[in-house]
Amino acid sequence: MGPGQWLVSLLLLLLLLRALGQPMFLPAVALALRWLLGDPTCFLVLGLVVLAQPWISSWMPHWLSLVAVFLTLILSPARPPPGLRWLLVDVAYLVKILYLGLNIKLQLRRRPPDTFVDAFERQAGAQPDQVSLVWTGPRTCSVTAGELDARACQAAWALKAELGSPTGLGARKPAALLVLTSQAIPALTVWLGLAKLGCPVAWINPHARGAPLVHSVLSSGTQLLVVDPDLQENLEEVLPELQAENIRCFYLSHASPTPGVGALGAALEAAPSDPVPADLRADITWQSPALFIYTSGTTGLPKPAILSHERVLQMTKMLPLCGATAADVVYSVLPLYHAMGLVVGVLSCLELGATCVLAPKFSASCFWDDCRQHGVTVILYVGEILRYLCNVPQRPEDQTHTVRFAMGNGLRADVWGTFQQRFGPIRIWELYGSTEGNMGFVNYPGHCGAVGKTNCLLRVLSPFELVQFDMETAEPVRDKQGFCIPVGPGEAGLLLTRVLGRHPFLGYRGHQEQSKRKLVSDVRRAGDLYYNTGDVLALDRAGFLYFRDRLGDTFRWKGENVSTREVEGVLSQVDFLQEVNVYGVSVPGCEGKVGMAAVQLAPGQTFDGQKLYQHVRAWLPAYAVPHFIRIQDVLEITSTFKLVKSRLVRESFDLSVVVDPLFILDNRVQAFRPLTADIYQAVCEGTWKL
Repeated sequence: MGPGQWLVSLLLLLLLLRALGQPMFLPAVALALRWLLGDPTCFLVLGLVVLAQPWISSWMPHWLSLVAVFLTLILSPARPPPGLRWLLVDVAYLVKILYLGLNIKLQLRRRPPDTFVDAFERQAGAQPDQVSLVWTGPRTCSVTAGELDARACQAAWALKAELGSPTGLGARKPAALLVLTSQAIPALTVWLGLAKLGCPVAWINPHARGAPLVHSVLSSGTQLLVVDPDLQENLEEVLPELQAENIRCFYLSHASPTPGVGALGAALEAAPSDPVPADLRADITWQSPALFIYTSGTTGLPKPAILSHERVLQMTKMLPLCGATAADVVYSVLPLYHAMGLVVGVLSCLELGATCVLAPKFSASCFWDDCRQHGVTVILYVGEILRYLCNVPQRPEDQTHTVRFAMGNGLRADVWGTFQQRFGPIRIWELYGSTEGNMGFVNYPGHCGAVGKTNCLLRVLSPFELVQFDMETAEPVRDKQGFCIPVGPGEAGLLLTRVLGRHPFLGYRGHQEQSKRKLVSDVRRAGDLYYNTGDVLALDRAGFLYFRDRLGDTFRWKGENVSTREVEGVLSQVDFLQEVNVYGVSVPGCEGKVGMAAVQLAPGQTFDGQKLYQHVRAWLPAYAVPHFIRIQDVLEITSTFKLVKSRLVRESFDLSVVVDPLFILDNRVQAFRPLTADIYQAVCEGTWKL
């Protein structure tokens, strides 16, 4: 009998007792005794009660009550359902979610909308001397809420003058920012100024060049591009193509070295700091785009995901949901062209009235010094940041800081415990979500290794499914009726999230076909609609969700699905390996992809092929053992601290392309041995057995 059936049976039994006028506490006591004392002791106690009936008959319960007790014990499981362990935490979190949801709903009813611009202006008016932003890079500085609002007003008036009228942006056409981290505070003032005019802003990855940069600018629909002067070369490469589309370009500086490109610096300084009337953005609705944040897709070209004002409002509640207050100091090393750094980090602080400390880049050696210097209480992380901190040599002052919680995503279970043991009892708030996704999860109990937690009530509010999927097509597998097939508890499945009015999928600007490809219909019943996250998760019986892999990272070998994340975790246990990046590569004549790992050796260590062979054979199933090892000086990572795999997959184990040392698994000598030209040829010809 499942937990749901058991609860229904118990409820019906209690209702029957109530109707018969019998006490209902006796079954509850019996159930508690069973779960607390175990079956032998519990039944011994009940047996003694029955035997002692002649001596205690005066207050012996009615026989109907005894029947109810025994029915309760028969119907109930021998142990409490796993979810009951977290009942109080679930209820507390549900109350908090409902409270925040009610506040958001009340805000959404306001006409005109009370957007993040209005919230920031209120904070600036109420506490103008509160430090909002601190820059830790070259030319360290801090900006108060009043100063930031004044600069944003200057930016709004300057841009309005440059563009001629409040509607000069072409009926709310977006503007775009292409800036390096070193220009974070000037870029934020321009962004807030444009927001005061009601213009959505596209934050473009400053590392983009050539065709990807042109694609990013054009797909945003912008007619105004503000560029960091240090990116002059990037701009000039594509300037003719942008000018052909009538896109006006400005440097965020006092002078322009490029013909046809203006300079905003003087105009920003000369503009008045008078408040910007809210009438200039009066036509904004909650469904209006507020931001475009780029995410890469299967085409390899970035796509501008739409963040509406409603979505931004919801995302800015993440910090207070995790317990942050106006008294907190939040430390972020995350890029502003990603939602975690810009919305969850900076914008949440501006609305909350907290201080946000911005670092120009992540430095494991300077991280805690910055935290101590600025009195940081909250840190944001993504990807491998916390693991990099654990890899730094230990210092006596490791636990001398004021950080009370960390919030982010991508923390591996093995790093979780190590981080807390070394740096103190810092509360971890692990999140799951994506920029374009329509819902996310929060690991609110702080359960090590999980990316989120759900329960029956949360699942009603935010419905989702974990379903079987085809590894090759990355699509859900369907049954004879055409519906998706759910996976069981603990099994890995493709995460599909239900698209509803309260959980809309906004898709990508100008990419209708790509937006439609992210949707799946007829999942559980005819006509329903779900968003395909492309992520593989598992759900245990207690309601915890665990990230297994992302389709595209997972590969299939010998008829089995291999999780790169799982293999990376095993290889990371080897003492002479510091960094590990696992991926699948094609082999001529073989079906599927075989495992390969790019590794970085720990300082002062050498590669031991025999030791690594013994380790992977002991800890991994045969199909998951990587057959090729590539030793690199440094593993390449993305701007959000995720390991880069695409180039490694393309280069594979080709000796004519790869200059790094390569090793191959040799079962005959029980070791990883150097990959020679003869062995490489044998692998390609199929004479080397994999």
